[in-house]
Order: sequence, then structure tokens, then C-alpha cells
Amino acid sequence: MEYFVASDGNDDSKRLRSSNQAHRPIYSPDSPAFDGASGLLFEQAMAQTRMAVCLTDPNLQDDPIVFCNEAFQQLTGYRTEEIIGRNCRFLQGPDTDQAQVGRIRDAIRSEEVVVVEILNYRKDGSTFWNTLHLGPIYDENGALKYFFGSQWDVTDIHQSRADERHAKAMAREVSHRLKNVFAVIGGIVNITGRSMNARDVARKINERVQALGRSYEPTLDEAVLGTIHVGQAIRAVLAPYDPENDRFVFTGNGIRTEPNAISAIGLTLHEMATNATKYGALSQAGGTIEVSWAHEKDKFARNSLVIQWIERGGPRITEAPEMTGTGFDIARTLLGHSRGVLETEWEPEGLNARILIPITHG
Repeated sequence: MEYFVASDGNDDSKRLRSSNQAHRPIYSPDSPAFDGASGLLFEQAMAQTRMAVCLTDPNLQDDPIVFCNEAFQQLTGYRTEEIIGRNCRFLQGPDTDQAQVGRIRDAIRSEEVVVVEILNYRKDGSTFWNTLHLGPIYDENGALKYFFGSQWDVTDIHQSRADERHAKAMAREVSHRLKNVFAVIGGIVNITGRSMNARDVARKINERVQALGRSYEPTLDEAVLGTIHVGQAIRAVLAPYDPENDRFVFTGNGIRTEPNAISAIGLTLHEMATNATKYGALSQAGGTIEVSWAHEKDKFARNSLVIQWIERGGPRITEAPEMTGTGFDIARTLLGHSRGVLETEWEPEGLNARILIPITHG
């Protein structure tokens, strides 16, 4: 039986849901009988399957269990003689969700198929998350004969989801604190700049600090996965330079890369956008910049993140200007720490640049 993990719209949690096929009774009176069907065949099949299975008899008082296989015994810790004749509710405990119990009860009452995820208790008192598939079984005359229940231990999956939710919550807290740190840094820079009569210097420093903050802000929630979405960071850094949303053309395939590359990427793009605003494509109406990103092999055959920057529609370039200054020096230093480089080529139409950063995985 196949299950899919679906998002719950009310929160960040994810819940298991079954395929549509799982919610349709399997029995069909028109289906041809299987010649090999026998009690012996059923017993051997149930003994070999690794899925916990039980049958209950709704025609007896309290719908007791009348069959369970070895996998059911191993899952619950009870032996056959402790199981047969008891209603399945003996596996419930104080933390079992009564809403899920209600869904089971309603399915039994209406003879429907249901799939629920429920917390059950073993004989030793330990708990496990159980994905229970419950459905009716009919005899050849269409009369209700049994209820079939299969159980699958999804405790590891449930724990992984809980760990992921915790990690995302921590990431949001870190994001909040990081914003506060950038705000404090900005305030210190402004106060220092005013006291030293260096407001222009303070403004330039703050612009770079803000660029770093924008590059991290949209990616922290995903950093817990070990990689981040490159496109989100690039768009966030460049957004202030394109208020009308018509100067940048972005091309990327949803790739991810390592978080430690973000500082270098963010500051380098900020410096290039600032330069384009003063002297390049963004200094003239109609000028555009194409920004693309991909994973490629660099000239040293290393797996690298490559960000392409192509300016068009700016002032004609007659000779290559020097890309110097404090901002580019800082950007190149950060790129160097990540073993990255900034390659530039000045064409008559504008700057054509490539940021290359080697990656371990992405």
C-alpha cells in the first residue's frame, strides 16, 4: 500500500494520507474466485508478511480480534493468547488521540475503509506511531464477515517530522535574532558615522550590511536542510535595485548550494548592482541585467556554483574600467575564503561577469 506525505495547511506539520485507492473496498462480487484460496494459503501468507495484520469479527460482541499474525505480535509485544478475543482498543493509552479513535469507530459503523495515524501502546508500555488501514471484508453473498486491519510502525517518520518542525522553529528564531543583530550593527554604524562626521562612509557600510542581511533572510528556514535555495538569496539581494521589477531578468533551475557561500554571493552582487546603478546598465532607462545561476564544472574541473551577470542597454564601453574600491576588495576577500573568484569581461554592451564558488554538495 502506498502512502504520501501531505502538508497540513494549518501549521508546518505534515500528515500521512493514503492514496485514493486505499479508501475503496477491495471486494467486488464480480471478481473471479482465486482457485488457490484456502485457509492454509492465507495462514502461510500472513505468517510471511512483515506487515502487522489482524482480523476482527463485527458479528461477535465488542468486535473482538479473531486472528493476528506474527508481525502483529512482534509490533505490540503481546502473544496470540493475550490478543485473541480482545477489542483493538487495548492498544490505546492516555495520549492516544480520541479524534482518530472516533474516525475508526465511524468507519466500523458505516462499513467504510479508513486510514489513520494513531499513537498505540505496546505491552511494555512503550509507544509507537501506527498507520492503521482498516476495511470491511464481505463473504460471497456480500454480507459483512470481518474487518481487516493492517498496522505499520511509522515512529521514525513521525520523529523525523517532529525534528524538522523543531529545526524550522529554531531557524525562525535565529532569523529573528539575526535581523536584530543587523539592526544593532546599523545603528552603531550610523551613530559612529555622525560622531566622526563620516556619514557617507557610514551609509556605504550600512548598505553592505543590509545586503548581507537580505541574502540570509529568505534562506534561514531552509538552512536546516544543509543547503539553501540560490535563487531566493539572489532575488532578495537585488530587489532594492529594481523597484519596478523590470530591470533584472532571472534564469535559474531551482538549485541549492551551501549556506557558507551566501555572504560572498550577497556582497559581490550588491557591489555589482551598485556599480551598475552608477555607471552601468541601471544608470540608463531601459538598461537590463541578466542574472543566471547553475552548477557547472569550473576550469579546474571542480563542481561549482556559477552565477552569470550580463549587462545590456547601459553606456557604451570603450575601455575596460578598473573594478577597484573597498566594496570589491571586501567581496573578493569573501570569495577567496570560499575558494571562489570573480571573472569580469567588458564588452561594448556592458559588463559580463561570472561568480564561481566551488561546492561540496548542492
